[in-house]
Parts: sequence; structure tokens; C-alpha cells
Amino acid sequence: MNLVSTEWLNSNLSKVKIFDASWHMPSTKRSGQNEYSNKHIPGALFWDLDEHSDKDSPFPHMLPNSDYWTRMLWSFGIKNDDHIVVYDFSDVHSACRLCFSLKYFGHQKVSALDGGMKKWLKENRPTSNETNKDIGKFSYIDKINTKNKYKVSENFDWIKKKEQIDKNIKTNLFTLVDARSRERFEGNAEEPRPNLKKGCIPGSKNIPFQDCIDTGTNTFKKKSELIKIFKENDVDYSKPNVFMCGSGVTACVLGLAYFLITDKNPVIYDGSFSEWGKK
Repeated sequence: MNLVSTEWLNSNLSKVKIFDASWHMPSTKRSGQNEYSNKHIPGALFWDLDEHSDKDSPFPHMLPNSDYWTRMLWSFGIKNDDHIVVYDFSDVHSACRLCFSLKYFGHQKVSALDGGMKKWLKENRPTSNETNKDIGKFSYIDKINTKNKYKVSENFDWIKKKEQIDKNIKTNLFTLVDARSRERFEGNAEEPRPNLKKGCIPGSKNIPFQDCIDTGTNTFKKKSELIKIFKENDVDYSKPNVFMCGSGVTACVLGLAYFLITDKNPVIYDGSFSEWGKK
């Protein structure tokens, strides 16, 4: 899980599989699907976070099971040895969530586009509005050679469950790092989802995910700057950390920042505050 530049992707469009993983907070009234249909990086496929999360869970954006993930990637025509590049056009940097999910289910070659669609458009790079509406639907599987069926290898220890979070409040075996805004973390703002308490999980630390992003370029800050941000927020990246947020999306922004610092895969509390903060 690394970063690739807009320049690199523009030179390698034909050598990679590309996902547009744009997802927006409902309050923005933006549709990732509609924006993708209007304009996207040539060859990109749209990946819908809401559609491809666990629909049986009462909490948003939980990872689906491995059987669903297998069939989903197979329906997109993805093979295990493909190099997948993920980007978004979102203020919550939702590409990081798909990057984490792909790595969690064992995909080896995964990259996020540094700067995303904002930087791509700012540099006047090529776009397309051509889509294949069948790709990404399980009915499309019938058209694919079954010998190329995708195989997953799930990294179960990269995800924490609520009981592990509750236990850690007493044992402090890891530091829980919350990516939500300072106002939400400190309980000075209402949660955007209904029936949630205000505030944070006892003992957790806070690094607002936006702090990891350079506002001018929309790219991740340099490693030295990320290290400084972790230290300023009293988070020791050399010790075990678990990342969370509202629903597991921006937690993966901190997760990627952690990876850029340590070269270690992050651990995520998948239920995040949508689960823990339930009234």
C-alpha cells in the first residue's frame, strides 16, 4: 500500500487497474457515482463503498465477508497479480479505505493516487466519461473465464472488534487513534449520524485526518511532517496503534500515514464510533 504520483499514473494507465472509490458524506449532497459518470480517469471503474460493505451489519461501511469480496473483485475482472491504483474526488480521501480493504483481503500490489482527482484535474490530465455498466455486477461473472477466479487471503489481525476495544480501555495494550475532527472527539459537536453519544472512547488519542494532507496539493504530507504530527498529538508510532473514526473510512487515512512512517500495515477498528458510540 503505497502512493503513486499523477505523473506516474498518467504514464502507466494501460499497465494498471484503476478504481474510482469516491464517497461523500451525505450532508455534501454529492454523488460519487454521478461524478464518475460525468468525468473520471481513463479506464477507471467505479467502486461504491455503500454497495460493497456488509449490508447485514447495523453499522455503516463494515467489511464484507471474504466470499463476497472474492465474487465482487471477480465481477470487476480483477486478477490477483493486477496492480490496482485507487483514487477519489472526495474530501474524506475515501480511496484509503479501499486500499486498506484490498490489502486486508490479501491483494499485494495496491497504490493510492497521491492528490487524487483534485490534483489530476488541476494538472489538466486526460479524463473520460466512458463506462461499462455491467462491470461490477455479479451477473457479469458469467462472461469471465472461471480459471481466473480471484482468491483472497484474509488478514484477520488487521481488524479490531468492540470487545477488544472495551478490553483495551483497562489493559492499554495498544493506543486507539481517532481520525475524527477535534470538535467531535472532544464532544463539542454533534455526530453526523443519529443516536450516537458525543465525545470519544476513554484513553483514545486524536489526530484529525485532514492534518496529514497538504491543503495546497491535496497530497499526503512528507514523512518528516507526518512524524511530527503523530508526536504533537502524543501518539507513539513505534508502539501498537489502532485507528478509528466515525465509520472506518478516514481511519484508513491515518492508517496510510502510519504506513508511510513505519512501512507497517495498519490495524483498524472497523465499527469505529458508529458502533462504540451507540446510545
